[in-house]
Amino acid sequence: MQGSGASPIGSSRLDELLVEAVLSTGAHIGAMYVMDENGEVLRMDAQAGLPGLIAKAWARIRTSDPVPIATAVRERRLLWLTGREDLARMFPAAALSVPYHFAVAASPVRSGGTVWGGFLLLWPGGRVNRLAKRELDLIDDVSTRMAGVLQEAAERGRPIKPGPRPRVLDLTRHLDPRADMVALDCLNRLSEGYCSLDTEGRVTLLTAPAADLLLSSASGLLGRRLWDALPWMDDPSYVDRYRAAVVGRQATHFTARNPAGRQLSFRLFPGLTGITVRITPNAGARGPDHFVGGAERSSRTVTLHEMLHLATTLSRAVTAQDVVDLVADHVMPLYNVQALCILTSKGGRLRVDASLGYSKEAIEEFDGRPVIVPNPANHSFDACQPAFFSTWDALRQAYPDAVRSDNMSAWAFLPLVTSGQPIGTCILAFDRPHQFSADEQATLTALTGLIAQAFERARLYDVKHQLAQCLQQSLLPRTLPEVPGLELAARYLPATPGMDIGGDFYDLIRLSDTMAAAVIGDVQGHDMTAAALMGQVRTAIHAHSTAGARPGEVLAHTNRLLCELAPDRFTSCLYVGLDLRKRTACLASAGHLPPLLGRPGWRTQVLDHSPGLLLGVDPAAEYATSEVPLPPGAVLALYTDGLIEQPGIGIGTAIDELAERFTPSTGEPLYDLAESLLKGATVEQRTDDIAVLLCRT
Repeated sequence: MQGSGASPIGSSRLDELLVEAVLSTGAHIGAMYVMDENGEVLRMDAQAGLPGLIAKAWARIRTSDPVPIATAVRERRLLWLTGREDLARMFPAAALSVPYHFAVAASPVRSGGTVWGGFLLLWPGGRVNRLAKRELDLIDDVSTRMAGVLQEAAERGRPIKPGPRPRVLDLTRHLDPRADMVALDCLNRLSEGYCSLDTEGRVTLLTAPAADLLLSSASGLLGRRLWDALPWMDDPSYVDRYRAAVVGRQATHFTARNPAGRQLSFRLFPGLTGITVRITPNAGARGPDHFVGGAERSSRTVTLHEMLHLATTLSRAVTAQDVVDLVADHVMPLYNVQALCILTSKGGRLRVDASLGYSKEAIEEFDGRPVIVPNPANHSFDACQPAFFSTWDALRQAYPDAVRSDNMSAWAFLPLVTSGQPIGTCILAFDRPHQFSADEQATLTALTGLIAQAFERARLYDVKHQLAQCLQQSLLPRTLPEVPGLELAARYLPATPGMDIGGDFYDLIRLSDTMAAAVIGDVQGHDMTAAALMGQVRTAIHAHSTAGARPGEVLAHTNRLLCELAPDRFTSCLYVGLDLRKRTACLASAGHLPPLLGRPGWRTQVLDHSPGLLLGVDPAAEYATSEVPLPPGAVLALYTDGLIEQPGIGIGTAIDELAERFTPSTGEPLYDLAESLLKGATVEQRTDDIAVLLCRT
């Protein structure tokens, strides 16, 4: 099913290209992802050969997630992993969630500078150490043609949007349909039983001996999953052996006892379109949990996989909205949920801490309204126990004052409990009546504990975040002083993700009507200690400057203080004394990056200056000074290393690139110039703070 406005012709073409990629490269599984309009989420549009439960669990992936397809899209490159060891080394959380043997190629789908999505191809683990040139060329060609389809659909105003669940592509239509009848005739001549399962576990072929061993018939099994049609086969460990064979393309084996008490041996042999199962009597087996063969001895279950997947994902959540977003990625496609939210209460009023899928009107309707109490007649009510409501009538009966938002028709109320106390409620909403099976209720109840722990961590983070922001704001200058003949602008961006606090600082000290000092620095670390030390450094520099010390002396005095206060913390600092009457700048540096001097129509200068030792290293350190002219209209730029740091780029090259981007123009507001520097920097997922101070004479 396509989203509103999508192009069915384009989707069909994408399907053909994905099937072509699978068959042409010799892969056994393929999946196509399309980027959402915000560039933040990859949604699986179609897949071939992947078991349905696994496809649902990985149907929504954030571009920031540490998984192969997100990394390939984010870094705009083909990613090749030779097997499970590679996957575990580079993506341990993904390897834990999908514990099967396979090699994977993840490719972005892009045209020009636009990334439209990506696709995955899987091969049996250990197949080859690297892709051949022919396979690389095929993947590149398919990627280019997929991008063309997506771009054309977007330009026509009918972008391709994945439906609520990935389409399953049938690879068997490329095979000779007469082969099944020939195979059945041949296999019926053998004493052991054989059946064929597709990638969803449905029986597509069943021999007469197999039907006898399973105590069933072809009419009762064809088109149905074995574990659905035969209650005694409904064991998660058996399903796991099947999934291991499909995903890892390895033969697996388990034993089970049929209702007549006869032990049967099941050997699963994977192929492109599914699994061939050989069923034989097995009198010597120890029991139904005895596994041998190509996969590890294990009793993993589907529920365990879901728990591991969500647990590893939620470990990255640092805000309430992160929790909702990551839970949605896992739960929405798996259980067909349409909306989620986390509600808390304070002073008898509800608060929507985070939501996804609900309209703005619904959020405003709930946020701040009185807490809705349960029906007094419901004596079994327990605020710490999950509640499931299959219809609106069922919810209204339990909560007579309930409010129906966005016409939702079924709900799961999952209380978030830590240390025995409820701290909030996670609500899953469905747009149509939904009967919650016992297994579904059990699984959602189990997941509630993980959600509660993640939400509690997020609440603690919020408290620390607010404390950090207050400390940061109190230590950095609220406003820059006004100095006649000097125009100023400053910008500060904290590192992300984290506590939004660090040791970068800047200051402008007015010394007289014609004298000022511009200061910028970076205290080692990104914690409360670094921020507190930063405040002490600023205070010391301010005191020595206003006492009349020269630039080199200011740094020397501050250095001796730091050696006493924090001998294990070092600080870089650049101090620039500005003489507006003489139009000169006197520089002194304690291991800091050189400033830039830009003039309209002139090439930007890097003001190289021999820096002294970092502050806090040697109490006897001295700091040399140098003087440079400041022509009218010139802009002096002071900055910290967060502005220029890039993986794999040397510091000298990064400074030169910044100088090329620093091009002041006459009349341009300094704030706009500072913003242009930040926009040109690699600020996404930065691990260091950024401070910028601009001064124009």
